[in-house]
Amino acid sequence: MTRATLSEVLQPALAQNYAVAGLVCLGWEDARAFAAAAEAEGTPVILQAGPGARAHMPLPVWAAMFHGLAESTSVPVVLHLDHGASEEECRIAIEEGFTSVMFDGSRLPLDENIELTGRIAEMAHRAGVSCEGEIGFVGYQDGQTSIGTNPDEAARFAAETAIDAMAISIGNLHLQTAPEGRIDEARLRAIETMTKTPLVLHGGSGLPRDLRSRLARKSNVCKFNIGTELRLAFGDSLRATLARDPNVFDRIAILGATEATLTTLARRIIRDLR
Repeated sequence: MTRATLSEVLQPALAQNYAVAGLVCLGWEDARAFAAAAEAEGTPVILQAGPGARAHMPLPVWAAMFHGLAESTSVPVVLHLDHGASEEECRIAIEEGFTSVMFDGSRLPLDENIELTGRIAEMAHRAGVSCEGEIGFVGYQDGQTSIGTNPDEAARFAAETAIDAMAISIGNLHLQTAPEGRIDEARLRAIETMTKTPLVLHGGSGLPRDLRSRLARKSNVCKFNIGTELRLAFGDSLRATLARDPNVFDRIAILGATEATLTTLARRIIRDLR
């Protein structure tokens, strides 16, 4: 079994100038494809269950599924709760065997975000689990507007919460379908001078591949969350399967046909960050 905490995979990444892919899972087929990709590349992977996934399938099921995949994989696999909405949800995830939890207090006032994230980080660390927090607000394409991370606030947030990774807002966006995003490098460099906590970029799908690769090698961004890019590939593969055989009806055959496409894409994403 190769379950790992977020800190166990991000600290080497920070020291050796690479990043680890946080791959957003929505079901068995994509999670299995992502674990297979990491195994093929011989590199750690972070399997993430976000709010949409948890609304579709309960936390205990995600925990058991991730646990099973980690047991069958020789590389380190982080079982990560993405965008945890409350202390209680994080507590349940820890009890169910997740090795990393992210609490998203980015919409809260700074003092409240620090207090609650710090409490959750302390709870996680007592259980031998890592904790990611967010400072600033990462917006959504065609949705809520981002609020850029203030470097001074980021330094205080990292120091007072003792989190293992810090998600920041520097131009990245959630649910961006085209890789046309740009980042505020001046803001990133200012944050890096204020704290050595490993940094996380949510909305990694919206960043061009060459930008992701450069940041992985030449910044303290050690984790890129990738979801939309993979979901688009899943949809394309699914439509192609149904177009080839309009009469196919078996769920396992239909969904299973997407795994090769997802594994190939996940391998490319992982390689780009090394």
